[in-house]
Amino acid sequence: MDDRTLTAAVRAGVLIRLRRGAYVRSAHWNQITPWERDRLRIHAHYESTGGTACYSHTSAARLHLCQVWKCGPLVHVTTRYSNSATSTGTDVRTHRLPLDPSDLTILQTEDGRDVHVTTLERTVLDCARILRPDAAAVIGDDALRKGADLAKMRLMLEDSPVKRGSRRAAAVLDVLDGRSESAGETRTRLLLHAFGVDGFEPQYELPTRSGLFRADFADPARRVIIEFDGKAKYSGYGPTDQALLAERSRENALAEEGWIFLRLEWQHLDAPAELRRRLLATLARAEMQKRPRTA
Repeated sequence: MDDRTLTAAVRAGVLIRLRRGAYVRSAHWNQITPWERDRLRIHAHYESTGGTACYSHTSAARLHLCQVWKCGPLVHVTTRYSNSATSTGTDVRTHRLPLDPSDLTILQTEDGRDVHVTTLERTVLDCARILRPDAAAVIGDDALRKGADLAKMRLMLEDSPVKRGSRRAAAVLDVLDGRSESAGETRTRLLLHAFGVDGFEPQYELPTRSGLFRADFADPARRVIIEFDGKAKYSGYGPTDQALLAERSRENALAEEGWIFLRLEWQHLDAPAELRRRLLATLARAEMQKRPRTA
C-alpha cells in the first residue's frame, strides 16, 4: 500500500499504526491480549529498524516470555552509543549502558531471524533498577522459573560498573522466589512479607482423599490456605470444568479436616489495608479453632 492508502485505512479504522512503517489490522489488534500487543510493538520496532537493536529491560523480559505487570508499552533498547538509529521514536526508551558480550543472547523470530536481547539475568537486574519493586519481582520470579541463576545475578550486580539503582536491585533480588507461578502470587507473597506474616509456604502440597492438592500458599501450623483466583484473567487460560470440580472436591476434603481458605482476587491486592484485616481475621479464627473446647 502507498502512504495515501495507509492513511485512509487508519482513518477508517481498518488499520492501527504502531509506528512509522508498521501497521496492524484493527480486527486482529482488538482480539489479542495486552501482552501479545506488547510483543507486537517490539516486533514492529524490529521490522522498522532492520533488527539491529539490542532489546533490554521489559522488552527483553517480554521476548524471553516472562510474565510482566504494570510495565507500560514502551520498547526498551540498550546501546553503547549516544546516537543510534534504533533509539528513534516516541515509543522507544533508550538506555546508554555498558554491554558485556556475556550479558547478551540471541533469540529468533518465527521465521528464523536473529533478535539480540539481554540475558535473563541481565534483564532482571535492568528491570530491578528502574521498576517498582513488585513489578520487578514479577519478572524476576518468572525468570527464576525459566532457569535464571540468582547467585549469578548477585555477582553481576556486585561487579557492575553501573551503580545507579544498585541498592533497589539488591532489595529485589532478596525477595525473589521462583515458586510463585503468577504475577498475583508474587504480589501476594510480597504483601505477606510487608504485613510481617510468616509461616506461609508457596506451592504447598497436601494429600487428600480426592488426590493431591497444591495450595498457592499454606501455613501448616495454623492450617490456613491462601488461594489466588486471578490466574485465568492474567493468562487468558482457565481450568476446565472437570478440573475445577476435581479441585473443589480436594478443597472440600481439606475443609472437613479443619483447613481454612482465604481466597484472593486481583482487586484485593490493590487494597492492602483491607486484605491485611481479612488475613488477620482468618488467622485469628484459625487460632480459635485450634484451641481445645471446654465443657
